[in-house]
Formats: sequence, C-alpha cells, structure tokens
Amino acid sequence: MQLTTAEEEIMKYLWKLEKAFMKDIVEAFPEPKPAYTTIATVLKRMSDKGIVGFKQYGKVREYYPKIRKKDYFSKQINAIVKNFFNDSTTQFASFFTNESNLNVSELEELKAMIDEQIKAQKNE
Repeated sequence: MQLTTAEEEIMKYLWKLEKAFMKDIVEAFPEPKPAYTTIATVLKRMSDKGIVGFKQYGKVREYYPKIRKKDYFSKQINAIVKNFFNDSTTQFASFFTNESNLNVSELEELKAMIDEQIKAQKNE
C-alpha cells in the first residue's frame, strides 16, 4: 500500500502520538498549519482505506494507526530494492553506502550491525 504525501504526513504524527484527536494532529503540524477540513478529508479517505481507525466519543473521533510504521516502511524499502536495484539488496547496500555520505563512525556502526546479523544467522 502506497500512501499519498498528505497521508504519510498524517501517519508520521499518528505513529508518534499513537492515538490522537483531529485537533492534536493539526497541532502537530508546523506553521502554516493545514485547515481542519483538509485533515478531516484525508483522515476520512484513510479510514475508508483501512489505514486508520477511530473511536467515536460523541461528535469527536480519536484516530489511531491501523498499520505499523515498521511494516509500512519495510514494504516501501522492499519495493525500492525490487524496482530500482533489480531486486538486489547488495546493489541497494552499495548505492546506499556510496551515495549517502556516511562518515567513518556511521560506516563502522553499519558494519557492526551487519556482523551481528551474520552471527545471529550462523547460530540459527
């Protein structure tokens, strides 16, 4: 599932807040804040798609994400690897390490993560 830019912006705040009323979502946006009607329209569309859910309290709705941030971004990264790197995680990793201007400390941290993953898989 691909979110629109507006949906992704709202989800960033919902993932952070975990649950929020529309006023909380609008308040989370930087100035100039979007109109309530704009947020309401996008939330309605997201609710119809099953991206967010809500609890009704009288006339007010408290929204919550129905998809996890990790799951969403994992699918997005996998799609990028498939579509732009011939389904090769090695090509993606090469591009990432060469083009993202990582400093030595960040590269060492990345190497340590890879070493940990190798060790964990060997022990399975």
